[in-house]
Amino acid sequence: MVGLSGAMAPGPVLTVTISETLKRGFKAGPLIVLGHAMLEIILLALIFAGLGPFFEHPAVTQLFLVAGGAVLLWMGGGMILQNKKSTDDALNAKGAETPYGPIWAGIVLSITNPYWIIWWVTIGMGFVTQSIQSGIAGLLSFYCGHILADLTWYSFVSFSVSVGRKLCPPMVYRVVFVACGVVLLGLGGLFLSKSF
Repeated sequence: MVGLSGAMAPGPVLTVTISETLKRGFKAGPLIVLGHAMLEIILLALIFAGLGPFFEHPAVTQLFLVAGGAVLLWMGGGMILQNKKSTDDALNAKGAETPYGPIWAGIVLSITNPYWIIWWVTIGMGFVTQSIQSGIAGLLSFYCGHILADLTWYSFVSFSVSVGRKLCPPMVYRVVFVACGVVLLGLGGLFLSKSF
């Protein structure tokens, strides 16, 4: 349930899951979660190795806020400026050949989101501390439950958007891409404003 509370929170991953699903279909959601999961297993290993306090340092948080804000502004601006191309690609199923794919999006969106790091070194750290009392099996159980929550939610989002996309006229696609871009710009601006 805690995993779902984090997964269901609106943010950049949800926004990009919607836009990637419009371009690539249902598989986008699970692939974004795969990228996210790959990065989380690395972060979990670093926290387990004792680097949790490093991630709590204000300078590190500020660095992630600036980097995250810049990446979100770049992604949001791209969605707005390229919405016609994105719409054409989505309607003609051309999204899959581009080098910037859902797995990479899951990695980039996670590492550039300072709230993701803050969640892991606060709430996540508490669960790591509790689960490690049962050894590696406890830690893996926590991790798998956490990822299963992400996979369940984003698969549901992708399925819903994928089914609905067949019913949408091109103008609706364009509005959705622009709306997603505006949300990412807003989140990018929020991250940058909190870095000062």
